[in-house]
Amino acid sequence: MTLRVIVVDDESVTASAHAEYIRSRSGFNVIGTAFNARGAIEAIRTSFTRHEPVDLVLLDINLPDRSGHEVAKFLRAEGLPVDLLMVTADRRAASLRTATLHGAFGYLVKPFRLEDLGRKLQEYAQYRQRAGTSGEWDQASIDRLFQRQSTTSTLDLPKGLSEDTLDDLSDLLSRAKDGLSAREISEQLGLSRVTARRYLEYLHESGRVDRRSRHGTPGRPELEYSWLS
Repeated sequence: MTLRVIVVDDESVTASAHAEYIRSRSGFNVIGTAFNARGAIEAIRTSFTRHEPVDLVLLDINLPDRSGHEVAKFLRAEGLPVDLLMVTADRRAASLRTATLHGAFGYLVKPFRLEDLGRKLQEYAQYRQRAGTSGEWDQASIDRLFQRQSTTSTLDLPKGLSEDTLDDLSDLLSRAKDGLSAREISEQLGLSRVTARRYLEYLHESGRVDRRSRHGTPGRPELEYSWLS
């Protein structure tokens, strides 16, 4: 599944930088940019008219014509099923509360690093993956969905492991239909097998992935790792 994104920011240079970064992320496609509220609404409406509805809007709050909060309010009134990631320098509790009332997925305070945006995108992709699961859910699964917490914690990341690589590996593994081995991951991400295994073991110890032997292969059985949703 490729998630469609529209980037809205009053600064064209910032909008372009964010759009370029999002395009570099696996599983995301930027389908439009806008620099004010009117342009944002038009771009979102157009995506639905073309039957390629946007999934996520990176929405600046401080826009020249109307605020991002007003855009969010309009989208909710129109019943457009769009997820919102608010971006702003506004740290006020009132702004946070308003974003929550409009159902924003997240709130990024400027200035932020592209790595911070990457983590939010990763959280969103995993949220959408969980939300797309069919059948009935138990309460624990529902709680995890609505908490929408990051599936990886980098506060205790071992020395030598990077947040960006962990995000990329987690994204790859969470989207895989079947388990992947350290060898397969190393080939896809351009890592050494030893390095890939270090990340996989970290995720396994963190309770994020399952580890089991892969039988039916010649020679010594490989270990394969599967994402725990």
